[in-house]
Amino acid sequence: MNVELIRYTPEPDELCARAAGICVGRGGSTKGLMTAIRSGHESVIEHASFTFIVEDVSRVLLAQLTRHRLASYDVQSQRYVHMAGIEPIIPESVMNSGYYGDFLWLVDEAMDLYKKMVNDGIPREDARYITPQAMPTSLVMTMNARELRHFFELRCCNRAQKEIRDLADEMFRQCRKVAPILFGECGPACMTGGCKETRPCGHPRTMEEILG
Repeated sequence: MNVELIRYTPEPDELCARAAGICVGRGGSTKGLMTAIRSGHESVIEHASFTFIVEDVSRVLLAQLTRHRLASYDVQSQRYVHMAGIEPIIPESVMNSGYYGDFLWLVDEAMDLYKKMVNDGIPREDARYITPQAMPTSLVMTMNARELRHFFELRCCNRAQKEIRDLADEMFRQCRKVAPILFGECGPACMTGGCKETRPCGHPRTMEEILG
């Protein structure tokens, strides 16, 4: 997996602080921005947006990611990109199990059939129906700060699947470097006021763990 923050609103903390200041009729300040966020007045942080390139993630992750609807996505097309010869994304739990060989064999069988169909004239957009969810993809994604905070709350959680948790952790680290106020007090719910899961994992995360 490769994750890169390629564009973001210039001086995002300052911009959102000014928006918070306008709402209450005075100049923007860090204190005012934090007061707005802590009070739940998060519309002021929708003015800052962040664009990432994400490469080599599975279609499983993509299906989870696009459930976050307040975002813009452009995804590598399986209609135009030839999928044969591309290495699959394999979870560590599978790699460390006795099923690893069977997993690879079945993926290879599916991709061999995909290649045969394409070579025999079947359109890629139809042959792709046989491709496993393990096949990698890449995308460009833009979210505003409010949606990112919500994303981090859900996907930095230990209950999130590891692949998307790793993605969220890396996005969080990069966002926090350029907007330390907007992302200073966020993360999984266990770090920001208490777990909301019906069945908590019992292992609350820490900022040190996420930041590495």
